[in-house]
Formats: sequence, structure tokens, C-alpha cells
Amino acid sequence: MHRIRLTRIVLVLLLGLSLGATAMARQPDTRTVVHYQHPAGFTETKRLHGAGIFNEDDDYLAQLKRYLIKQADGVLAPGQRLEVTITDIARAGSFEPWLGPNFDHVRIIKSIYPPRIELNFTLYGTNGTVLRQGQRKLTNLAFMDTVSSTNQDPLRYEKALIKNWLRRGPDRL
Repeated sequence: MHRIRLTRIVLVLLLGLSLGATAMARQPDTRTVVHYQHPAGFTETKRLHGAGIFNEDDDYLAQLKRYLIKQADGVLAPGQRLEVTITDIARAGSFEPWLGPNFDHVRIIKSIYPPRIELNFTLYGTNGTVLRQGQRKLTNLAFMDTVSSTNQDPLRYEKALIKNWLRRGPDRL
């Protein structure tokens, strides 16, 4: 009788540990937090939807957030934490509706429309102290020459801005 009860207890404990490990595996160990400050006012939002209209489901915001988190987590030292607040985004290219109604939703990539990301950041050390903080305006006027033409990612130019900013390492953000 005791052996059966003990076996059940062990099984329950093992099941609990297994479920706990699964839950922990689902939660990414991210050390980077990204916020968007008033995305309805972003330059890109106005280009896409007109002034004052914002689509909460703009996928490019979610994609850039995931990319920034992944890249930053890869360069941060153990115990460091990075908080980024993006204050404006202007994606590479723009719309030229004067080309006709068939071009209303076609992004035209030209060197006169470089990508730009404006952000504020705070880098925290292992004990929670602020190591670095500041504002950055990421842009690349030569974006068409520095990103491979074989890269077909629609956010390739914006991702390159993020990667170039972070590749310098946490000490030079």
C-alpha cells in the first residue's frame, strides 16, 4: 500500500518537473526588451496608412522586434540587460502614387529613401546599474550598396541598421 502511494508521489513529482521544464523551455531567456513609443506616429506608419491611422497588426514591427532581441541577446555579456525604445522608423524606399493607381502600394527603393530607425537605449550591468544609455539615429545613406542584392527579406535594410549598431558590442552602443 505504501509502495503504491510512494510510486504515485514519485510519478506526480516527475510529471511536475517535466511540465515545469517544458514551461521553462517555452519562455525564452531574453535579456533584451524592446518597446515601440507611439508607433501610430512613426514615419513608416504615415507612409503606409496616412496620418492618424495605425494598424496594430503591422507585421514589420513584430519582425523587427524579434530580430533586435535575437541580435542583442547574442552580443550581450552574461548578466547584462538591454532596454530599447524605438521612437521612429522609416523603412527603405517609399511610395510614389504619381506613377499611377497600380503603384499606390508598391514600395520604390531608391537611394533618396534611406532606412532610418531612431531609438533610446539603456544597458544594465549584472547588478542592475546603468552601464550606458543614449539616443541613436540609425541610418545608412549607402544602404543599396551595402546589403546584398540576393537578400530578398523585405526588412533587409532595416535589419542591417540594427545589426551594424549592435555588432560594435555593448561597450560601444
